[in-house]
Amino acid sequence: MISHINGKLVEKNPTEVIIECGGVGYLINVSLYTYSRIPSRENIKLYTHLIVREDSHTLYGFYDKGEREIFRLLISVSGIGASTARTMLSSMNPQEIMEAIASDNVAAIQSVKGIGAKTAQRVIIDLRDKVVKLFGMEEVAAAENNTARDEALSALEVLGYPRKQAEKVVAKILKNEPESGVEEIIKGALKNL
Repeated sequence: MISHINGKLVEKNPTEVIIECGGVGYLINVSLYTYSRIPSRENIKLYTHLIVREDSHTLYGFYDKGEREIFRLLISVSGIGASTARTMLSSMNPQEIMEAIASDNVAAIQSVKGIGAKTAQRVIIDLRDKVVKLFGMEEVAAAENNTARDEALSALEVLGYPRKQAEKVVAKILKNEPESGVEEIIKGALKNL
């Protein structure tokens, strides 16, 4: 297994980079999250994950170990391949994915292209305990707050705010003040939307 590559950045594209190391140019698939963090300097280090198939050896690169760990968790779920996991990490940052899994936010995961309701639910069911355990995350929304959260989101939608935007704002409010009621969530969200 190739754990990381440290070398000269030869080429940088939104989906892949080429790093020259020891006279060999390695083609490494990256997410938009990693692409946006890769500095334009000559020497860089990427953490990698190698997938070996009968017809190919494919390297995936990550800016930090946390993103690589999320990738590995995602590809362990039935129905999520490396390409879908990379798409998820391009659509959402690792923190957003962890929060969506920890808070049972099926809609956030389902918003990623190519992920349906059943796959999103499977990701949450398979990974929730692992995410909470591995990353020491407290559950973003406690059971009693799920109702308040859902009611607040429904109210914000009725007021004309896009669901995805409202979810981000409500998640921040609940992260800072987990005991917030429906009215407090809505008032806080209206200030930030």
